[in-house]
Amino acid sequence: MIEIIKSFLKEEEGIGVVEMILILVVLIGLVILFKEQLTKIVKNIFKTIESKSGEV
Repeated sequence: MIEIIKSFLKEEEGIGVVEMILILVVLIGLVILFKEQLTKIVKNIFKTIESKSGEV
């Protein structure tokens, strides 16, 4: 059983550090690129939540 756990921990499949960093860089770039649009969407969502919360 211990050997199975050790082999599982040594497994090199899955997402590596480099891949995670690249994904984060792309996501941050997209957020910076579309900052204004995202801000408008979030503001609209919160306005809708505020207006609908009074109805409940």
